[in-house]
Amino acid sequence: MVITSEIPVQALRAGIGRVSAEVIEEIQTRIPEYARPSDEVYIKVVRMAAEQAIEGFLDRVENPGASWDPEPFRMIGRGEAAEGRNLEPLQTAMRLGARVCWRRLTELAEPLRLSPQTLYDLGEAIFVYLDQLADAAAEGFEEARPHAAGETERRRGRLLDLLLSRPPASAEAIAELAKAAGWRRPRTVACVAFDDRHGAYRAPALPPDVLTGLDRPVPCLLAPDPTGPGQAQLLDQALRGRQAAIGPAVPLSAAATSLRWAGEALELSRRGILPRGPLRCADHMATLVVFKDEELVGTLAEARLAPLADLRPAQQDRLAETLLAWLHGRGAGEVAARLHVHPQTVRYRLRQLEELFGDQLADPDIRFELEIALRARQAVQASTRT
Repeated sequence: MVITSEIPVQALRAGIGRVSAEVIEEIQTRIPEYARPSDEVYIKVVRMAAEQAIEGFLDRVENPGASWDPEPFRMIGRGEAAEGRNLEPLQTAMRLGARVCWRRLTELAEPLRLSPQTLYDLGEAIFVYLDQLADAAAEGFEEARPHAAGETERRRGRLLDLLLSRPPASAEAIAELAKAAGWRRPRTVACVAFDDRHGAYRAPALPPDVLTGLDRPVPCLLAPDPTGPGQAQLLDQALRGRQAAIGPAVPLSAAATSLRWAGEALELSRRGILPRGPLRCADHMATLVVFKDEELVGTLAEARLAPLADLRPAQQDRLAETLLAWLHGRGAGEVAARLHVHPQTVRYRLRQLEELFGDQLADPDIRFELEIALRARQAVQASTRT
């Protein structure tokens, strides 16, 4: 395209700094991905890119036949790939920059005595140039994307290792690696532990902000904001049909704790004490607490259930079942309905229990310990029947 020589290019070059500053302000105001007011290095890079683009256009106006070097804009495309973005924010930024430049040219048309035809030619030249910049950036992006994707995955793997380390890594180290991995730090997370007895796991379909560690000794996932809108349903859908346990939601710094609880729930699921997965720790916290120290619970059960020890096993089972139902706060009629026996049978059993346990049944602390012991006994017996 031929543009007449009436354009005072040197006068336009004098305003590059002001125009580039306006372009940067517009971009950072309108595009969240580029809003980094405290990152001086990043702002410097954006300013250089804006100034190079404007200078390149003015070179084109001054010497339409001269060749140009697309490499700086290929580098910008490679940078977008490295940041883990697609090209949409960059393309939007280029359009905003072109709009600012066109607005400034139209304001200068009268002082510079530019004819309508010249303005038309300049506008067309801006959009031709914009297409060339976009093509160069796309080339760099496609060239770097495979490497960038692999590097991002490696960084996310290292980030997961850091989050699950014991003792916990420093908040500064996590923040730095999260930024490099393009991962937004959430307020809370939940870890998912998978049963690893059946070999390697195929990654379930999950949102991109979920960190995966399926090649770890205990295959796992880390899900951000698990209690956020729709997050529980997404997780349940992705884990459907898999033997997995979802740990409780915890602060980011306690991610390893969530994974530990998920692993313990998974082990209890394998033994039949908890149902097969996927299961949520939040639905079975009492059982997890009871079985946290089985030796201690066994000692408690031996002490508190000693009055049943001399009975026949069948009698022990009947009275233990009745006592647990009664401790739940039900009357004889409700206990009878729950156990599918006659109310008179329940009253007879309760008299037996009063004779065996005596004043212990009136002590709130002992009643609490009895319920722990009976719940553990019931869970173990259920597991032996599966």
